[in-house]
Parts: sequence; structure tokens; C-alpha cells
Amino acid sequence: MRNNGHLEFIDRWANFIKDKPQEEWRPKFNEFIDAQFEIARRARENLEKSEEGREALKREIEWRKRR
Repeated sequence: MRNNGHLEFIDRWANFIKDKPQEEWRPKFNEFIDAQFEIARRARENLEKSEEGREALKREIEWRKRR
């Protein structure tokens, strides 16, 4: 379970979005989302470097197909 600091951050971010115009918060949000995609891309590249990692990716894809 997440700690109170995480919940407080979410509350602060929600209030920031409510109180500020989109032009002010959107660039920060886009930067965050872009960083998440970059982290995911690097993680996948690292997994693809080994046979074990490639097998893990295959299992994940199959699991998602069955859902």
C-alpha cells in the first residue's frame, strides 16, 4: 500500500490542475507522461537483451491476449 506522502502528492496535483489553467499544467503533465513511456521503452529493451527477458515478454503478451 502506498504511503501518505503519495496520497498527499495526488491531492496537491489534483488541486493544482483545478486551480490553474491548462496551459500552465499541461506541459508538466506531458513531460511526466513522456518520461513514463521512456522508462517503459528502456525496460523493454533491457528485457529483449536476454532469452529469459524475451520469454517474460512473450508470457506477458499471451497473458494480455487471454484477458
